[in-house]
Order: sequence, then structure tokens, then C-alpha cells
Amino acid sequence: MILQKTIKNFTQNPKNDILSGLTVALALVPEAVAFAFVAGIDPLVGLYGAFMMGIVTALFGGRPGMISGATGAMAVVMVSLIKLGNDTGDALAVPVENLGLQWLFITLLVVGVIQILAGVLRLGKFVRLIPHPVMMGFVNGLAIVIFLSQLGMFKEKVGENMQWMTGNNLLLMLGLVCLTMGIMFGLPKITKKIPAALVAIVVVAAIVIFGKLDVSTVGSFIKDGGGQGLQGSLPTFQDQIFTLFYTIKGHFWTLLSYAGILAAIGLIESLMTLNLIDEMTETRGSGNRECVAQGGANILNGLFGGMGGCAMIGQSIININSGGRGRLSGTVAAVALLCFVLFGAPLIEQIPIAALVGVMFMVVIGTFAWSSFRILHKIPLTDAIVLIAVSAITVWQDLAIAVVAGVIMSALSFAWKSATMIRARKRVKEDGTKVYEIWGPLFFGSTSAFNKKFDFTSDPDSIEIDFIESKVGDHSGVEALRTITNKYLDAGKNVTLTHLSPDCKAMLIKWSPEFETIIQDAIDDPRYYVVTDMMDAEV
Repeated sequence: MILQKTIKNFTQNPKNDILSGLTVALALVPEAVAFAFVAGIDPLVGLYGAFMMGIVTALFGGRPGMISGATGAMAVVMVSLIKLGNDTGDALAVPVENLGLQWLFITLLVVGVIQILAGVLRLGKFVRLIPHPVMMGFVNGLAIVIFLSQLGMFKEKVGENMQWMTGNNLLLMLGLVCLTMGIMFGLPKITKKIPAALVAIVVVAAIVIFGKLDVSTVGSFIKDGGGQGLQGSLPTFQDQIFTLFYTIKGHFWTLLSYAGILAAIGLIESLMTLNLIDEMTETRGSGNRECVAQGGANILNGLFGGMGGCAMIGQSIININSGGRGRLSGTVAAVALLCFVLFGAPLIEQIPIAALVGVMFMVVIGTFAWSSFRILHKIPLTDAIVLIAVSAITVWQDLAIAVVAGVIMSALSFAWKSATMIRARKRVKEDGTKVYEIWGPLFFGSTSAFNKKFDFTSDPDSIEIDFIESKVGDHSGVEALRTITNKYLDAGKNVTLTHLSPDCKAMLIKWSPEFETIIQDAIDDPRYYVVTDMMDAEV
């Protein structure tokens, strides 16, 4: 039974997984190379990083079908780290070329440890708390970022500078991009037995190669960026990093902060992508397992000379849309990418950039939540603001900052709304006791409104505060309740707390044993038993 489940997770449809994996591998090449250029390192380091991230997360990650590799969000942070390392190497006259790259490898070891700890401590579950407007804003912002990143492919090298294409070169590029998108749009209406993206790449590549068209290719893209080509060997063990720890003396906390930032960016992007793929496939992955796999992959990158990375939403969507569902698809993508480096460089370098740009444009169209325009005026104003803000911050800054900002905005909005919901119904019993029936949560946001509900001077000598429709949520709520009861007691009046749930009662007594004397244990309201029994059952 376990073996059957393992095989099912590895692949449910080998043909689809293999073909979609090959499609993803082709789309990974320019992305990995481009992000390596962003970080200021050799393209092969980016390709090695994509391979190691891909193979580890495909085999051991928490979301079959999700693709990981070198990403731009992490590459941007790496730029300043590598520069700091190189500057330090020059100052110390370290006999190592590109000390900044070695510092990156060392930092990736720490990144991996942090991410593994996040998985072991089961922090991955918190991705389920991300509000839907944040998720939609993340998707829309990332679609815009992918689109903008592809515009750089419409530049060509003129002399020593990169300039925007014009004239026939631009028209030819646009024509090939449109042809790729047309094939991807039309082919699924005829047959879905083979991935449309793979067919589009092969057809456009054949037209360019056999038609001897002078267009930008993967090979020319690498050379224009200063690289030497795709051809390389297997990744090698970077044993020299263990002899360079002395160079980080005085910069340890700086490297640790970089590691924390990279780990956070990687986990947020990976868990958000996992959440999106869950929705697309109507299945559920394991966030904690993905954290551990991402950490292990980054440690492997540090040991064997890759640039690290995280989940890639664009390539993951290509994989899912191409039929890839099992771990086999990610494994094939990673292995195929390595084979391109080892054996297929001359062929892969002939693939026109226009074909890959067309694929990514279709990813943008499929990724963007177009329904957000339709629902924008139907959802609460605060949710609309969060959606727009997350999209804008994703484009302006990066994904991690956008998601954190969106969650904070949503949490503050929820806290404010909850704070305004607290009510106090007032009635007087036959014996003269005044009862305050509290409704709504008592927590840090509602304590101010809660305190205003009571009339200490005019109330009778006997007061009952009924919590059957309320719950004390935190320390602020406990302190507010303690302040209220003390004011009544100081005025020489009796106060009783009723219908407190067991956990609220335990929290109050733990904070201050004096609560035990004013909490009423005798409960005769059947509604209370129903509510607490339901709470115990849920726990």
C-alpha cells in the first residue's frame, strides 16, 4: 500500500510528466542564466543552482509537480552580498578569485539550516493563514513582474551596449512570439496529448534553424550577457569554502542577516506557490515538508557551487498546464537541464529566445487573476486596498515584502473590525443584581470600548459580568477585566464573572489567583454546556 502510494505520488501519467518536464527544462534555461547575470555570477552557477534545487524539491518536496530553481527575488539580494565579499577579498588580499561567490556558498549553508528549522518547527502551516486578497495580489503582482522581465529580451547588442530592437528585427521577434502564443492557444483545442508549450518551442525553433533566420537565441543571449556558453561539467564539491571562514570575521552578523532575508524570501515564495498549485490542482501539499526540502536543496547548492533558489511560479504553472502532476515531472526537468549543460549545449543554444518569451507571455495570461477586475467593486474596501497594494509592492519591491505587508494590513483590518464588535447588554435581576452580558471578543483591540461599557459610580452593589457570548483572547483582555473588577471591588461592590469557558478561566486564574474568588463555578445555562462541549470536541 505504501509502495503504491509512493508510485502514485511519483507519477500518475509518465508520458505527461516526461513531456511537461522537458518543456519546463527548456523554459528554465534563460531564467537561470538571466538571474545569474542579475547576481553578477557565471551562468553555469545559475544552471547548477536550478538543477540542484529542482532535483531535491522534486524528489523530497511537499508539492509534487511544483518546480524550483534560481529566482530573481533571491538574486537581487545576492548582488550586495557578493559585492561585499569581493570588496572584503580585495581589502584582505585573499588569494581567491571572486570571494563574494564563496561568501554566497557559505551563506546558502546557513539559509538551508534556517529553512530546515522552519520545517521542523512546523512553521509552514502558517501559509494557510494568508488571506485571499493577499493571494490574489501576489498572483497579479508576480504576473506583472514576469511580463516586465520578458521585455528585456526585446533588446539586442549594438556595439558594446544593449538597445531596444527596431525595424525588421523587432517585427521578426514579435512575429515569432505571436506564433508561439498562437500555437499554445490553439493546439489544446485540437489535442491535449502533448504539451502545447513544447510543440510551440520545437516548431518555432525549427523555423528559425532551417530558415536560417537571424534572431536572438539562447546562445547569443548568454554571450551578450558576458557568458561563455552552456557547456559545462558536473557540479564539483566546494571544499575551499571551509578554508575561508576566517574572511567573514567581522561580517558574521551581516552574513547571518543576509541568510535570514534569503531564507524568508525563499520560504514565502515557495509556500505561496505551493498554495497556488494546491488551488489549481484541488489537492493539498505539505508546507513543512517543502520547507525542509528547500533547506536541503540550498545546503546542497552551497556545497556544490549553485546559486540557490526557491519555488518558481512561472515554471510551476507551465508544468501544471502541460499535464505534469507527479514528482517525475520535476525530476525530468532537473535532469534534462543538467543534460543540456553536459551534452546538449550546442543544440539548446540554437533555440530562439522568442519562443521562450512567447511561452512566458502565455504564463502571464494564465497567471493573472483577471477576475479581480470583476470583483474589485464587490468585495470590502479594505480587501480591495490590500489586493491592489500587494500587487503594487510586489512589482515595486519584492514578493516577501509584499506578502508581509499584505498580511499585516489584513490583520490590522480584521483587528479593527473585531474591536468594534464588542457589545454589553444590560439588565437587572429581581434581586437587584445588574448583569452585563458581553458579546464579542475581548482582546487588545477591544479593551478600550470594553472599559467604556461600565458605570462604576451608579451601578448597584452587586454586579455580574456574563461572558456566555464572549471570550477573553489575550493578556490585554485579562488586564482590562482585572482593572474593571478592581474598580468595583475598590468601590465596595461585589462582582461576579460567569459563563467563562474553561480555557479563559484557566488563563485568568494563572495570571492572577484573585480571579478564582469572583468566578462563578455553578453553571445552569444549557447553552454553555453545548458551546464548551463543541470547543472541546474541536480541540
